[in-house]
This record gives sequence, structure tokens and C-alpha cells, in this order.
Amino acid sequence: MMRFPKITPNFTDSRAWAFLLLVSIALPASARHNKSSMPQNRLTPEMVRLIDQGSMHEKTVLMALQQRAPVVETYIQDFKPDTQLSAVPVDDHYFLGRVDFGRVIEDNRYQEAGNKKNMYKGSVMFVNGLTKAFKIEYVAQGFVQMLLLDANHFDRQHYDFQFVRREFLGDVRTYLFDVMPKPGSGPGRFIGRVWLEDTGGNIVRFSGTYTSKNGRHIYYHFDSWRTNVQPGLWLPSAVYAEEHGPGVVPDQAEFFRAQTWIWGYNLRMPASANDNATVKIDAVKDTSESAQDVSPLQASRMWSQQAETNILDRLFQAGLLAAPSNFDKVLEQVTNNLIVTNNIALPEPVHCRVLLTTPLESLTIGNTIVLSKGLIDTLPYEEDLASVLSFQLAHLVLGHKVDTEFAFPDNLMFADQATIRRVPLHHSDAENQEAAKKALVLLNNSPYKDKLGNAGLYLKMIEARAKTIPELMQPQLGDSLFTSPADDQVWLSALVARAPNLEMYNVRQIAALPLGSHLRVDSWNDSVEQMNSKPVAVLSPSDKMPLELTPVFFRLRRYGAPATIPVSTGAASPGNGTSNSGDSQGSAH
Repeated sequence: MMRFPKITPNFTDSRAWAFLLLVSIALPASARHNKSSMPQNRLTPEMVRLIDQGSMHEKTVLMALQQRAPVVETYIQDFKPDTQLSAVPVDDHYFLGRVDFGRVIEDNRYQEAGNKKNMYKGSVMFVNGLTKAFKIEYVAQGFVQMLLLDANHFDRQHYDFQFVRREFLGDVRTYLFDVMPKPGSGPGRFIGRVWLEDTGGNIVRFSGTYTSKNGRHIYYHFDSWRTNVQPGLWLPSAVYAEEHGPGVVPDQAEFFRAQTWIWGYNLRMPASANDNATVKIDAVKDTSESAQDVSPLQASRMWSQQAETNILDRLFQAGLLAAPSNFDKVLEQVTNNLIVTNNIALPEPVHCRVLLTTPLESLTIGNTIVLSKGLIDTLPYEEDLASVLSFQLAHLVLGHKVDTEFAFPDNLMFADQATIRRVPLHHSDAENQEAAKKALVLLNNSPYKDKLGNAGLYLKMIEARAKTIPELMQPQLGDSLFTSPADDQVWLSALVARAPNLEMYNVRQIAALPLGSHLRVDSWNDSVEQMNSKPVAVLSPSDKMPLELTPVFFRLRRYGAPATIPVSTGAASPGNGTSNSGDSQGSAH
């Protein structure tokens, strides 16, 4: 059986998109840099060559981005200090979008009017509303700078470079430079640190902020990472931001953390920004024997399967669903454990896939169970995974079918950004109630029946944080863990009753993991793979960080290299423990 690694705790001409991501990760802070240019140092010919190559590569990256329309997801958590946990989240904000760089950084958001974030119909109105909410100052070129550092002027004529040291980022050896704009080079210049890989001079990471006019304000600090998505091509994959200080975020929060993830570089360019855009849905191939006729029941099942296949294809084409991967087999093994021990006879095998988004949700599409990456990331134990899979398996067993209108391909011919609104995949409350009861029966007859206290403990943590981080609990496509948006009770509340008391300060109790604990995403082809993070002892309650954002650290590898070096987001590794105790979590590096 494929299992999660064991835990043992001891323990972001249209300027709108530029503004949107700047809202998410490059908000202004009080001025704290008022330095003159760095003293000139003697750079070796090799260093000069790498810096000049890096300057040329920035233009190459810009050209590559202009030919792509990736998906961009930004999630922000506001924090306040806590005496024992160091800090706790008090609010959160979520943005999901598709950016067509060929249209000069245009905001093609998936969501339409209908929830509190989408009360502004136009991109500019949307961003202006966020601006007022966050007390933001910005410049139009901020987002481009954050991805490209300084595409037009990152060179020795505009910046001073101070060599720091050589450093490995995973298996990629880099030259590390402190970088500062030359006097009189103008506002909006980068100031911070840059990593250039030693063979081609590609910029693989830069960390710092940007200067502003008159030195009155600077941007929030951010750490921007790239990955080697194709031979010789390093593209932005993730950005982490964090800022402390009064007035940084509203209300009771004193600092924020933000992650932006970019994927789907290999997606086709959107044909249109309206719902009349067309897409090609591959026809379902008839693999049955040609000599056999199809009975009415078979025809009904094949029609449902055609709807299932069309929806899965559409979600993948929109950049929301991960490509099939080996990790799907992990999910399917746990699902089969439930099927076999409950003697469930199904006409077709059950498959599992991963939704690439962060909010915690699950859904069933025909015979395919889909869990969001955020949900998978935060589950500590295999029994926790079994509990969320059992809920959707129950829907399947009870015959809660996918809407067969999607068997007609034309019903899925719309723009990618309309996918969430046009493909509702959540079940009704009545269906969810029925599924919750059935899921308990499945779990009680399963190999996990003696470990369901852990599953209940995870749900207790979800309930405890539902009010402070509601965006994380808000599904995009499928079913919520909660009975209603205004309720703090989960569907599987019977498991909560079995759980021990939630002890936030107990280092030996791991109820939920930080975001980013299990899966990494290939930014080019949208595949996922399970991480192999090094165990790290949890020494204090602040190390647990349940459901929280953490800094981003990549173990970089070159294109085509064996996937032996993991990426970590500072999160814990999941476990398959038999109790809610242990002595370690995953590595922050």
C-alpha cells in the first residue's frame, strides 16, 4: 500500500492585472532603505559574464511570457501575534486568474459576479476596491517587475553588483549578488539579492523590494522563484511576500504572508475573453467490441461517462485540473481500501485526480473523485485522507451522478475564465447529508475504523479556524467541508465527536499541516508529484502552523534531471501514524 510518510510530532492598454498581483504581494510599506549606492567591488570576468547573460535572459523571459497565458493564484493570510503560537491568522484573501501576457498583462479572472470579491464588474473597479480596502499605493509596472526583476534595465549600467558567495539551491549552483540601483537611475528599481545559475547566467531567484519616488515608500518585500520548465528556460513559478509593521494590513492584524503560484505555461492562449469562445473537446472513443450491441443500461452509463470525460478534459484545458500522475494512484489505493472492505461492487473502476487550487474542497465527476491540492496538503494522516475520500465515494455509491448535459460538447464551449461559473459540480445539501451518513458506514467498515479520532481532530481544526480564514474554506467548484457558508459545522460532524480535545499548544498533537505539505506542481505541464521533505523536529507550538502559509523554498533542479530533490514550502510532511502523536514535521528547506 502506498502511504504518506509518517509524522511523529516532539514539534497575484490594461493595467488592472498589474495592480491585482501588486495588491497581493507587492503592497507598500514604510520607507526603510535610504542608502547610497554600494561601494564598487572588483567583479571577476566570470561574474561579469554571468551578469550580462542574466540581463539578456530577462528579455528572453519577457518574450516567453508574452506568448503564454498561465494561471495565477494568490492567497494571503493576515496575522496577529500570539504569546504561545507566535502568530495566528485572523483573515485571508484569495485571487485566481488567467493572465494573457500577449495582451499586455490583462486580468482575465475566472470568477464572475456572485461573491463578495466579485462585486466589482470591471477589472479596474475590482482592483480599486481592493486598493481602498488595503490602503494600497502602487505603480502600473509593479507586477511585471516582480516577475522580471527589471526586464529593460537589469544591467551594469543601472545597477551595482556586490558578490556575496556561491550557493547551491538544490542541485543548481548559483552566484549570489547583492544588487542596488545606481544613483539617478530612477524609481521602481529592484534592491535586494539575486541568484544566477552558474552555467547560463539565468536568474533563478531574487529577493528584496523596489525603490519608489522620493524615497517616501517602498514596496512590500517579496521572494521570487523560477523553475527550469524547458531546456534553457527558467520561468516564474512562485512568489512569497511578508511584511510587518503598523498599518500594513487593516483591523487587528499586524503582518501578512502571501503566496502566489503560477502554472499552466503550456496552456493554449485564450481565444476570447467572453463566454462565446470555443474550445475543442476531444471525442470519446468507443473502445467496445464492434460486434456487440449496447443495452439501454450500458448506453446510459456510457452517456454519463462521456459527460465525465468532457468535464475532466475541460477542467484540464482551463488549467484547473492536474494532469494524470502517479500521485493519483496514492489516492486510488486509499479509495480502494474503502471499496474492498465494504464489498462495494461498481460497474467501473474509481479514479482520482487533483484540483490545482488552494481552497479546501472535494467533488465527484462520474467515477472520478477530485480533491483540491490545498486539501491534500493539509491532511496529516492516511485516515484523514480516507475520510475526505469516503465522502465523495459515498456520493458515487449513492448514485449522485454528474449532470449529463455536459455529454454534449457544445455545453462546454466557453472561455476558460468562465469555467468555475459554467460548470457547477457541487452536490445539493440533501445529497451531502445522505453522503455524510453513508461515509460513516464506509469508514466504520474500513481499515481506518480505529484511527478515526485523527480524522475528527483534523475536522476540529477546520472548524476552529473557519471564521478567521474563510477564503480557504470557500470551494471554487465542488463541495465544501461545511454544511453551509454561515455554519461552522462540517458534514462529517460525527467524526468530530470521536476526536480528542484540540490542544493548540501541545507539540505532540498534529491536527492539520501547513499549506504546501504534500504536493509540488510542474509550472509547465500542470503535473503534480509528491514531495519527499526531510523530517524536522517540532520543538514548540509555533512550529505546527496548521492550515497556515509559510515561506517558499525550492530545491531547484535542471530540466530533465531526475526528480530526486524535493521542493518544500516550509511545510510539514504528512504521516500515516496510528495516533495523533509523533515527533517531527517536514523540512523547511
